[in-house]
Amino acid sequence: MSKVRTRFAPSPTGRMHVGNLRTALYAYLIAKHEGGDFILRIEDTDQERYVEGAVDIIYRTLQATGLIHDEGPDKDGGVGPYVQSERQEKGIYLAYAKKLIDKGEAYYCFCDKERLESCKQVVAGKEISIYDKHCLSLSKEEVEAKLAAGVPYVIRQNNPRTGTTTFCDEIYGDITVDNAELDDMILIKSDGYPTYNFANVVDDHLMGITHVVRGNEYLSSSPKYNRLYEAFGWEVPVYVHCPLITNEEHQKLSKRSGHSSYEDLVEQGFLTEAIVNFVALLGWSPVDNREIFSLEELVEAFDYHHMSKSPAVFDVVKLKWMNGEYIKAMDFDAFYEMAEPYIRQVITKDYDLKKIAAMVKTRIEIFPDIADLIDFFEEVPEYDISMYAHKKMKTTPESSLEVLQAVLPLLEELDDYSNDAIYAVLSGYVSDHGLKNGYVLWPVRTAVSGKQMTPAGATEIMEVIGKEESLNRIRAAIAKLQEEI
Repeated sequence: MSKVRTRFAPSPTGRMHVGNLRTALYAYLIAKHEGGDFILRIEDTDQERYVEGAVDIIYRTLQATGLIHDEGPDKDGGVGPYVQSERQEKGIYLAYAKKLIDKGEAYYCFCDKERLESCKQVVAGKEISIYDKHCLSLSKEEVEAKLAAGVPYVIRQNNPRTGTTTFCDEIYGDITVDNAELDDMILIKSDGYPTYNFANVVDDHLMGITHVVRGNEYLSSSPKYNRLYEAFGWEVPVYVHCPLITNEEHQKLSKRSGHSSYEDLVEQGFLTEAIVNFVALLGWSPVDNREIFSLEELVEAFDYHHMSKSPAVFDVVKLKWMNGEYIKAMDFDAFYEMAEPYIRQVITKDYDLKKIAAMVKTRIEIFPDIADLIDFFEEVPEYDISMYAHKKMKTTPESSLEVLQAVLPLLEELDDYSNDAIYAVLSGYVSDHGLKNGYVLWPVRTAVSGKQMTPAGATEIMEVIGKEESLNRIRAAIAKLQEEI
């Protein structure tokens, strides 16, 4: 086979859906695994769905995820333009549609809306439109007269009504359909623009695309694509249809899910590297069941023959776990740069934010988790004194009150409020009184945090908030216990 060439051909209609990102990723991996080329083509012929700024989103997303294209609107590889509206202006699609007309593989259709309504029929309880080839019977003279008179028209593919059409997909195998099911799909619309289906075939051929990667919702259209390739006498590319992506309820992932686009996920605190890794596993499994991959490792390992036919479930719990693993592995300075804005949303006091960041780095799955872990640094929340009771530590509210009253003067005398110095004082008290560490440290931590779970121990917290704040919180805890016991 010639050099592998794949393409990502998004429509600029808004944020990049997870399914589109997966298509781009798989197309990139297939090309790069074989040392081939990855092409970006913008499919903007559907002007009604065009969203201003969406092309910039496509560029930004591909750049951020590392899916760098070898050719595209900004990188001419000799087969451009790479924007369909620009190709339309050059008359490429109409010229190829007319070639099919000359071969008898397509024809002009002048039917108006009223007549097309009469072609609708109900099949299996669903209303569908199957064109009856009415205009195929027009003579050459009749066609020319209508064209000369300016009668609006479309150009339709001339599909057979008998027999079958078979195509091969690398994932789903050979699929055969009855030609009676193949509608004479429109190739050129009445506004002169090509349909998505027709433009795809023409552009893929002219750009030398060897492997077409797309969602399995296009499986039903593939026989029509094949018939176009055959009508032109062109080589059919390798088809790789990706399985459906569903939510946890096994329904198609929709915009309402809140995490259907790449930008949604970034805004929710997910790392780009984790998103790419997770998306790669939505329909593909490595031979060794490994789960953590860099993009470079994915290029090395990816084999599209290991893709699944079954729908892939977008498991948010798994994505969060994976993101947490990436956060744990991050360089601290890079982590702090990303974590600092989340910390500053909660902490307004003059604390060492890097120390706070270090406490949470291995305890979060996504960056917004930080807030609930550190809010007590800003202010002790309201809490019930039952929190002082800990079965394993053998503490009670009464024993905790005694401990806090005993260690308060020791902490008041201490000048060095570093973690080590505070720990030395408290562990000295533990040793002198023959106690367990937890018997003393549990009530102190509860007093200075007011929380059941904290990202660090009592002495680490006290080092951050300092002597004055530490003592004020312990005194407040003593007063609370005295009042409520």
